[in-house]
Amino acid sequence: MSAPWEGLLRQFLDASAAKGHTPATITTRQRGLRRFIAWCEERGLDAADITLPILERYQRHLFHARKRDDTPLTLAFQVQLLLPINALFRHLVRTGQLPANPAADLELPRLPQRLPRTWLSVAEIEQVLRHVAIYGDVGVRDRAIIETLYSTGLRRFELLAMGVRDADEHAGVVFVREGKGRKDRVVPIGERALAWLVKYRDEVRAQWIVGLDDGRLWLRPDGKPLRKNQLTERMKKLLGEAGIDKPGACHILRHSMATHMLDHGADVRYVQAILGHAQLSTTAIYTHVAIGQLKAVHAATHPSARLTRTRESGEDRDASPDRDA
Repeated sequence: MSAPWEGLLRQFLDASAAKGHTPATITTRQRGLRRFIAWCEERGLDAADITLPILERYQRHLFHARKRDDTPLTLAFQVQLLLPINALFRHLVRTGQLPANPAADLELPRLPQRLPRTWLSVAEIEQVLRHVAIYGDVGVRDRAIIETLYSTGLRRFELLAMGVRDADEHAGVVFVREGKGRKDRVVPIGERALAWLVKYRDEVRAQWIVGLDDGRLWLRPDGKPLRKNQLTERMKKLLGEAGIDKPGACHILRHSMATHMLDHGADVRYVQAILGHAQLSTTAIYTHVAIGQLKAVHAATHPSARLTRTRESGEDRDASPDRDA
């Protein structure tokens, strides 16, 4: 990487850190910009050479790029690679190093609003919960984790960041410290989930502590903190052993929680607050999945919802396809 680009990148990432962006955001920005800078250097382009048409060429390059397995980059990943470019040039304009932002009018790919692909039924969740009993103390921890994820809808990293004092058993809430976007929030936790969390904390975790206790809630039997990949693999294993053939791990419980709450009449804005979504539109995708209430209202109010029409409709004949044929 040439000195000008290297210096600009380092300056931008330092400024991002100073503004309080998370390490994950800074890593994402660095990954996207290094890819863009490498493309520019292959063509002998400096920051001052970049124009909107050049950025559109790069965007087309990403669209036609292929991964190692010869599949295209997803639109979401393309957007993830393009967004840091706009942020970099905004920084260069703001600091007086460029007169204008060439990425200001760059149109990003439109992302489809996809529904959650899978979620667990209440019966499937109970099936997994029954299965973990075979693992003794580890099973108590696993049940506490599953109950907590399903009850609170926490993200995986939010769960693993919990401290021993982040569950208030008297108030029936969990404190989420620096969730997505470094935002704190308080979420309710059900009585059953709280009971299992307290049982794990007081009876199992206390036996696993080795040396100095740093206060992290979720441990392994050797006393070390449970890591993200370990939790994901553990959840996949438990789902498979319980006979549930659905893709997903921790996040499937978050999907299930939102779907079940909405299906039982929860206001979407309350679910938004629990999940920690910045935009209501993010939560609203679950309303397309949780259609139990919509079906009930449709059946009760739509004139043609039932196979047999009643006298109230003015036609007391059987309207089934066989009779009409």
